[in-house]
Amino acid sequence: MTVPAILAGIRTEMKHLADRQRVISQNIANSETPGFKARDVAAPNFSALLAAQQGGAGGGVPAVATPTVQLTASMAALGARAPLGASSILDTDVSETKPDGNNVTLEDQLLKMGQIQADFAAVTNIYRKQLSMLKSALGHGG
Repeated sequence: MTVPAILAGIRTEMKHLADRQRVISQNIANSETPGFKARDVAAPNFSALLAAQQGGAGGGVPAVATPTVQLTASMAALGARAPLGASSILDTDVSETKPDGNNVTLEDQLLKMGQIQADFAAVTNIYRKQLSMLKSALGHGG
């Protein structure tokens, strides 16, 4: 049995929000660590779900590749760091950098946490409504 695309999208978004909450929590925990750089989580790619809804790969949805960078020895010698993880990226939306090199601002991180909470509530509401519609369609009430 396949999962409806809307439920797959909800699952993907909820996992993204949970990962993002974890990373933002780590930022807050390291707000006083010298040299720590704020991180965030890359947004999920919903193009596969869109392509499936459009009738497969040839459904007119352009494929978008995510660029990848391989760390070479010369790049490491210049101070480049290995990627932070599968979806963890350095946060570019920072308002200030402290003299010790730390760029975590608690106000920014708390605003992001509030946005995550609002997004999670919205996605949960969409999920609840989808389940209600499925129950109604099956004749189990709603």
